[in-house]
Amino acid sequence: MNAPREPRLLPWSSPEGKPCYLITDNAAGPVSRLADTTEATQLAMGTELLAHARGLLPDAPHGELRYLAERLTEALADALRVAESRGRRSH
Repeated sequence: MNAPREPRLLPWSSPEGKPCYLITDNAAGPVSRLADTTEATQLAMGTELLAHARGLLPDAPHGELRYLAERLTEALADALRVAESRGRRSH
């Protein structure tokens, strides 16, 4: 007997802001393909924003907003690294 598949967390939320999941054995189904495309778009956008932030931050004035932006940039870089690593492991 096959073990049940773990639900896939989808890259969007419900209108109420709750997480959405997909349970399927068909990784090539239409919702799976849409999720793959959406994830790729989100990762590309994150990569572009990270590069943009890294270009702006050295000239930004010091203060709380710069500190926050620097920490958010670090967090985004970490999240993108984790996403890339997980993507490599799933293929």
